Amino acid sequence: MADITIRPARAVIGSIRLPGDKSISHRYGMLAAIAQGTSRFRNFSTGADCASTVRCMEQLGAMVSKTDGTLEISGRNGTLIQPKEPLDCGNSGSTIRMLSGILAAQPIACQLFGDASLSRRPMSRIIDPLSKMGAEITATDGNRPPLKIKGGKLHAIQYQSPVASAQVKSCVLFAALQADGETVFEEPLRTRDHGELGLRAFGADLTRQKNRITIQGGQKLKAIEAAVPGDISSAAFFMCAAAILPDSNLLVEDLLLNPTRAVLLDVLKALGARISVVSIEEHHGELVGAVKIEHGKLTGLKISGSHAAALIDEIPVLAAIAPFTRDGIEVHDARELRIKESDRIATVARNLRLMGATVEEFDDGLFVPGSQKLRGAEIDPAHDHRIAMAFAIAALRAAGDTLIRHSECAEISFPEFYELLDKVGER
Repeated sequence: MADITIRPARAVIGSIRLPGDKSISHRYGMLAAIAQGTSRFRNFSTGADCASTVRCMEQLGAMVSKTDGTLEISGRNGTLIQPKEPLDCGNSGSTIRMLSGILAAQPIACQLFGDASLSRRPMSRIIDPLSKMGAEITATDGNRPPLKIKGGKLHAIQYQSPVASAQVKSCVLFAALQADGETVFEEPLRTRDHGELGLRAFGADLTRQKNRITIQGGQKLKAIEAAVPGDISSAAFFMCAAAILPDSNLLVEDLLLNPTRAVLLDVLKALGARISVVSIEEHHGELVGAVKIEHGKLTGLKISGSHAAALIDEIPVLAAIAPFTRDGIEVHDARELRIKESDRIATVARNLRLMGATVEEFDDGLFVPGSQKLRGAEIDPAHDHRIAMAFAIAALRAAGDTLIRHSECAEISFPEFYELLDKVGER
């Protein structure tokens, strides 16, 4: 188990390009495997989670190769093969939930499992709609991995999701693509739309009216070539570092600017960071551009409702820098954080207190008052990649060195994180 020491810094300066967006990479990898032809992806995510997705698609018959940084996936034109062994989803909730939607319509029987963390995460949110479509799924205690899926002919449904989850939405849409009839999926709040945009990129037709998505089953997908834009959830760590450190001047190039994900830019600007979009263009429905971030005097913020859903991956790092704002950051409607790789609300609160901060914890969020000073401490991220990286950022402005235990967990989404942080950090 690797530990790493983070020393204080005065600024982050320079320009960076980030590995491909994790959410898009998962979906492109799955859709390519059931498409006709060979898809080619540049800047595919380097994280362990997306590697789990690619390995699962290989086991299901897709041909996978990588040459000069380009990932090639030759699809099965709609029909996957019976895997010889259970499908290992590792730490990836995205893999097990979204892949279940594809497998539910395939005439094969599969078992999907993961590590100890994934084995604690709830699966009823996908089991319910897939069962309503006609799939046969069993789970440990009815709700936890491993999952056993006996796929077959599915029928369309009208489904109103009780949770705002892009994973659940993509799962149902991927199943609906292969079902008989027209499926309608309604989400309580707008969530990231990479599943919808990915389906369109591969040639599927679907419509959206407010929070209702309609898709006709029986459509075939065709291979694409794409460059995956830089992961904005990974960029969040560097943006937050630039926001709290005086003299910072950071340019993030080829960055995903999808409106369902770029709320982070509005939040940091509202806090007081100086942010400007230098360029923007569209690729396969996804907005991509360059963003400049400079330090500013940070005030305070309340995050709730649709903003909490849109920022679910970024809340840990925003909470970690909240002590350096004037008025603090308060979060509500983020109960989903309780069932991520760790209980992220409790883990953030515990580690902030170790660094000397005062934190008020709620069932659905937390309040971190501003105008606090942090001291270096020994951080236990609970093997959660986003917690480890969030506290590496907080450590940049703490008094004294900070030790991040089990820092290798960052490899789940961002293996290059510490090297890149060292590259742009000025001390």
